[in-house]
Amino acid sequence: MDFKTIVVAESASIRTITLNRPKRRNAMTPEMQMELIAALEDAAASNCRVLVLAGAGEAFCSGLDLSELQAMQDKDVALHRRDAERIARLFLALYELPMPTIAAVHGAAIAGGAGLATICDFTLATPAAQFGFTEARIGFVPALVSAFLALQVGDKRSRDLLLTGRLIDAAEAYRMGLVSEIVGPEELTQHVRALAEVLIANSPESLKATKRLMAAQNGAWLDTAVAEALEANAQSRETADFREGITAFLEKRKPVWAKGSPARPRRR
Repeated sequence: MDFKTIVVAESASIRTITLNRPKRRNAMTPEMQMELIAALEDAAASNCRVLVLAGAGEAFCSGLDLSELQAMQDKDVALHRRDAERIARLFLALYELPMPTIAAVHGAAIAGGAGLATICDFTLATPAAQFGFTEARIGFVPALVSAFLALQVGDKRSRDLLLTGRLIDAAEAYRMGLVSEIVGPEELTQHVRALAEVLIANSPESLKATKRLMAAQNGAWLDTAVAEALEANAQSRETADFREGITAFLEKRKPVWAKGSPARPRRR
């Protein structure tokens, strides 16, 4: 396959997908998302034993590209929903991949980039790595990533990260359970390779069955959570705060939020 925004390579049954927009800090575009989906689906059908996800340049992935933020202001509900469905498809493709996955994080992993980094089975990070679910800062709802985050770190820590939108370093991410291991930048590739070799030494059928079992155990809950997230995502993009957040970000100023009315708990 020929890709424009990612690079796919394989050696000794280890397939590596590298986000390859270094000048844009590997910010995601619809094109990159579709290429990642295609690469993940191809890996799922292949004989590779381990998949590694990495980023070229200084960042792992800085989230959504600025050009996409600018275009969002002109989209209707149907297009917003299509965007959300594409991201959901990407996250689920990574989560449900039949072989073990390793994220090699050497820099910033923000918003959707943090989702990609932490959905992997193993997340190895350098001390300089940063993680953040910063959507609330610009009027977004971190809807889709919230489902996967809750599975990993629980409700209380998810609320901390999603509601504050704060950035955390690799050490705090490790304490929370988002990072599997912290290694020096010059040792990251070596540690990823060593972990991959440990995984390759195990029974491939056992690993596939284990991943399938764990996905099935979380399946019913995750299906509901993703459906709720798609709806929340679509609704949030129709709000005044969403429009103000994007405008303020593009104008490099602090947003002025609408006061609105008190939120009411949903009845079920």
